[in-house]
Amino acid sequence: MNRFSIAGLLIFTSMQLTYAAENKPDDFSSMTPETKEERINKTLEQFKKERIEVEKNLDNFDDLDFNVYSHQKWDEMHRSHAKDIIVHYPDGTTTKGLEEHLARSKKIFSFAPDTENPIHHVRIGQGKYTAVTGVWRGTFTKPMTLGDGTVVQPTGKRFEIEMATVARWNDEGTMDEEWLFYDDYTFMKQIGLLK
Repeated sequence: MNRFSIAGLLIFTSMQLTYAAENKPDDFSSMTPETKEERINKTLEQFKKERIEVEKNLDNFDDLDFNVYSHQKWDEMHRSHAKDIIVHYPDGTTTKGLEEHLARSKKIFSFAPDTENPIHHVRIGQGKYTAVTGVWRGTFTKPMTLGDGTVVQPTGKRFEIEMATVARWNDEGTMDEEWLFYDDYTFMKQIGLLK
């Protein structure tokens, strides 16, 4: 290993340690086969306690989509998102921290101010995890600025696509990590940017 590789490894390790001191990405160790017996043999009291937490987190997520996100109440995002939240997007990118996630969320409303998430078809959860599916819709009525700075003029076309969100919640009742899933190809087709 040359000195540049070692220096890079040290910088990466240092970054990982700093990052791990905050919100660490999930390793899913709580769902290994070795912990299966523990999950299966919960007492009724343990199960009820878990269900109360799951339902509270699902209600918080409903409020996030139906109220906060759909009405652009950005100052209320902290009720469902931890300050150091990690968010994974369908295009493979990740934001770290609420401010970065907010900035990205606001960009959607700049080209489609009527964007909303008004429906949840599926709401399930177990332990610290929830999974929700629903609808993401709006109208491309304002100019859209792409990542490279290119500005695309509005087409006036509506989009309505299925989306899903998997979340990992903390003991404070906010999400530490969120995975967003929706079909970017269908979205781009619906707004008239792809044939």
